[in-house]
Amino acid sequence: MIYFDHNATTPLLVEARQAWLEATDQYVGNPSSPHRLGSRAEAALRDARARLAGFLGCDPLDLVWTSGATEANNMVLHHLARTTPGGGEVWVSAIEHPCVLHAAEFYFPGRCHRLPATRAGMVDLDSLAERLEQHQPAAIAVMAANNETGVLQPWREALALCQQHEVPFCCDAAQWVGKLPARGLGACDFVSGCAHKFGGPRGVGFLKCPSEGSFTPLLRGGPQEEGRRAGTENVAGVLAMLAALEVRERQLADAQHLPRLEWRRQFETQLLVQLDGSVIVGASAERLWNTVAALMPETDCRQRWVVKLDRLGYAASTGSACASGKDQPSHVLRALGYGRTQAGRVLRFSSGWETTQADWDALLQGLLQAEEAMQSGRHRSRGAHSSP
Repeated sequence: MIYFDHNATTPLLVEARQAWLEATDQYVGNPSSPHRLGSRAEAALRDARARLAGFLGCDPLDLVWTSGATEANNMVLHHLARTTPGGGEVWVSAIEHPCVLHAAEFYFPGRCHRLPATRAGMVDLDSLAERLEQHQPAAIAVMAANNETGVLQPWREALALCQQHEVPFCCDAAQWVGKLPARGLGACDFVSGCAHKFGGPRGVGFLKCPSEGSFTPLLRGGPQEEGRRAGTENVAGVLAMLAALEVRERQLADAQHLPRLEWRRQFETQLLVQLDGSVIVGASAERLWNTVAALMPETDCRQRWVVKLDRLGYAASTGSACASGKDQPSHVLRALGYGRTQAGRVLRFSSGWETTQADWDALLQGLLQAEEAMQSGRHRSRGAHSSP
């Protein structure tokens, strides 16, 4: 099976696995315990905090270890809801990950405004700037890179607008960290990330939040993480996450992502040439080097592209499902102006650092095979219906 679903989760890096195994042997104590074994574990977390802060460009004390980006984003919105005077709004881009959108709507019922996106797949900065001239929300959330389309969001520009109007800025960087340099993200008020998007283990992530001032915890019951998140820290998971991130940052420093970007572009060019009717979503925008969201040629929804590809040995994901009447189109594609029928034809191909150019070439051939098989199936179906 050739894996093209790295935006969902990634295989565990050898370096991350080794770091996890070593940590489970070396740091057996609870970091909150007063004995030497506990102190060693706490020192390991403190060192990891400093390493991550170096990548992000923030103070180590700004960092809180979490179970992942979903928890981190919920922590932020819970904190904002508990500390915002009644009537305050939160503004989130309409293309945010569900863990931001749904949490915002839950914690700010009736007070969550969705910022529009352009057809190219980016949050509309002009609309944001205009709205900020008239209102001041409790916070604004704009992700760093979209998980479905790969489109890079203008988070730096959004951050500048927020700083100009003194509005806290939240950035879900789950898809950015490990694919592009993390440096600069630490300037945001709140940043979330998770290990399993870049070769680390599942179940561990981080939240960057201001260390000065109080933070209303989502999880209660212990003094861990300076009172910002109760619960025994996942020492092995944190160290494995940092081991994976260090590998990725070295690859980025060596510009190893640039040839991979070219492989993606070559795949897109050939896809458009060889598969008539296909369209690249967000083609005019700058996108992650690993992500292609493609609107595929029309076909019967019952013969879903993702199922055909799976049978041929390729793991990809679909922008929205159309096999069930209760399924809804992707909210991202809907925000970009795609209707239900079109959204049902979008596939996402997301490669990883270990994906080769040959894998991209093979994927193209797999798509052509799938298209041929579906055309043959339609022809057989028409023939059967026309028989006496």
